[in-house]
Amino acid sequence: MASLVFAMFLALMTMATYVQYVQAPKLNSDARNARTLYREYGTERGPIIVDGESIVVSTAVDDPYKYQREYKAGSSYAHITGYFSTAHNSMTGIERAENGVLGGSDSALTTQRIQEMISGSHRKGGAVSLTLNPAAQKAATEALGNQRGAVVAINPKTGAILAQVSTPSYDPNQLATHDSKAARAAYSQLSTDKTRPLVNRALGGDQYAPGSTFKMLTATAMLENSDLTPDSIVDAPDTWTPPGTTHKIDNPGELSCGDGSGRVSLRQAFIQSCNTPFAMGGVNVGGEKMLAQAKKFGFGTTFETPQTVSSSRFPEPSSKSALAMDSIGQQDIRVTPMQMALIGAAIANDGVVMEPHIVKQTLTSDLDVISTTKPKEFGRAMSKTTAKHIQEMMVADVESGTGHRAAISGVKVAGKTGTAEINASTPPHVWFVSFAPADDPKIAVAVVVENSGNAGWNGDGGSVAAPIAKKVIQAYLGSS
Repeated sequence: MASLVFAMFLALMTMATYVQYVQAPKLNSDARNARTLYREYGTERGPIIVDGESIVVSTAVDDPYKYQREYKAGSSYAHITGYFSTAHNSMTGIERAENGVLGGSDSALTTQRIQEMISGSHRKGGAVSLTLNPAAQKAATEALGNQRGAVVAINPKTGAILAQVSTPSYDPNQLATHDSKAARAAYSQLSTDKTRPLVNRALGGDQYAPGSTFKMLTATAMLENSDLTPDSIVDAPDTWTPPGTTHKIDNPGELSCGDGSGRVSLRQAFIQSCNTPFAMGGVNVGGEKMLAQAKKFGFGTTFETPQTVSSSRFPEPSSKSALAMDSIGQQDIRVTPMQMALIGAAIANDGVVMEPHIVKQTLTSDLDVISTTKPKEFGRAMSKTTAKHIQEMMVADVESGTGHRAAISGVKVAGKTGTAEINASTPPHVWFVSFAPADDPKIAVAVVVENSGNAGWNGDGGSVAAPIAKKVIQAYLGSS
């Protein structure tokens, strides 16, 4: 009996030691740990800053948490900042990704911690400054309005995110409130809303078929693996039936490409967004090389901005007919708006893909710089010559093609429209990917609007998405 009691006592001591010393770091960092949240709220959590203005701050309150997180911009930045909630013990967005700095536990703030101990002052978190441009963010939010969709704008040369909007959005203040009953009610309402306001459509969600915007990638693969130029003549029949199937591929609106002769320049096929030349072109390039091209743009990669960007998908085609449909952005291709912005940005940046980032700097509570994000190359997606050819075709698309509604007086804009079919009873998702000024790109923009937005069946990429991109570009160029 004594031996049993001793064994039980030894087991208890071993488990207590394991929990207190081995598991302690993991348990303390777990966002579900109420003690951790009490400690975090006992800290004056640092601000999140955009263009010198604090859009998220901590306000002193008379309750056990001591500080209330306040989201001054409401829903405008919700999918970026995320929220810090005691009601269901969680944090999201930048609040979570940069919790170490904002909550004051990051090792880079050790000197600040020591100074606080010596002076006897209360503990403060550091600050996080974002790369966002307020004018572009506002324009994207207002232009999307009540439509479901997303906008991503980035600096092609650095990868800095200039705007990132997902609609519908939500007010993070409702979830950050210390009134647990109200916060839980707000979360319940948001999480059951059929429009899914908590989903960040810009970086993840269910992802989308890119439609004809994918022809930027297919055209790149065609140029990279042949001696084609924009002036090269390619086959462009009214319909084409891929090998191994009886399913015919038509051009948009079942119209002829070019003059109806069945032969057009690659440039004409691109600006008219013809399907048959690119379906045939992708099959001629082959599945292996098409997949390789996609990977060069970032397909299959999970980017961290530091928010997680879901990896876009181009699974190995099961047949030539599947590859044909993939090549025009249908079938199995699924992308994030961030991925499509990266493709547009790479073309603008003479073929080089820059890793996207949204944190400009991390700072101490006194706003002294801790770190500054340096631009980082992901890789080269195409030769400079190919990039110049795609740039030329995208400019032509805005000047005289399906993207003409994105034209801006005095600014050379490059773009590509897309309309992603869903089924016979559901309006398509529509796209526009662009950059400007085309001769010295400063901003690349990707827009997606679900189910053709307010236009329904009457909308397409050129009429619904292109005007949104235009407003974002105008706002950014006018403010920079």
